[in-house]
Amino acid sequence: MKKTLVAMILMMAVVALSGCGTKIDAKNDGILKVGMEAGYAPFNWTQSNDANGAVAIEGGREFAAGYDVEIAKRLAEELGEELVIVKLEWDGLIPAVKAGTIDVIIAGMSPTEPRKESIDFSDNYYMSDLVLVVRRGGAFEGATSLADFSGAKVTAQLNTFHYDVIDQIPGVQKQTAMENFASIRVALESGVIDAYVTERPEAVSASAANNNFTFVELSDGFETSPDDTAIAVGIDKGNEDLLERINEILAKISLEEQQAIMDEAILSQPSQNE
Repeated sequence: MKKTLVAMILMMAVVALSGCGTKIDAKNDGILKVGMEAGYAPFNWTQSNDANGAVAIEGGREFAAGYDVEIAKRLAEELGEELVIVKLEWDGLIPAVKAGTIDVIIAGMSPTEPRKESIDFSDNYYMSDLVLVVRRGGAFEGATSLADFSGAKVTAQLNTFHYDVIDQIPGVQKQTAMENFASIRVALESGVIDAYVTERPEAVSASAANNNFTFVELSDGFETSPDDTAIAVGIDKGNEDLLERINEILAKISLEEQQAIMDEAILSQPSQNE
């Protein structure tokens, strides 16, 4: 009788815990695994050494640096955990955080409504706007409006809202989306495309790394929502305790400090030839 009563009590406790909205973190390994592409400068990039505060990438001899890495370092330090950078393809980031392969996504990711259906997001840790990167001295360097890109071959990264807004350009020749910015930059330099849509920090980074590139900011611009141009940390749904702690840490980073970190990331990025 006593054994039956104990079993019933334990079962009731399990049911109560499973209905709780906060995920119980059984990991407790003292490690914060952060997923990113390490290929989206100045937010994140890959380099061969630990210069400028770069962090070793798990499973190899390369290092990751950039704005996202600096934010990740801040979070890990405040959380009292060791930072581990996991390099993943863009499309693999959300599945990885849902599977528990990584703890968080810090990858210049916008908290769009479709993504919010799969994972939770922190408060914003950066706000940006959209521009078009073009060839310096090319036909579109002097563009001032979306209409000026009529007939242009334009693309953006796969599975981003950057690609969706191309449809706002009248008469555009929308090209197939590309998986990463290395491929996009090669396509632009070779003339396969005339322009690509990106966030301003990436455009500044591209033009700083390659003298053949520049970018244009348009008078009319793209229509976007605040969530599209915001950048936030991605977390698996239900981990409310971690989400709250991350938001507390991010709240300590002022807008001025965010911009200072971004400016430093742009200055310290490796050139295209390195």
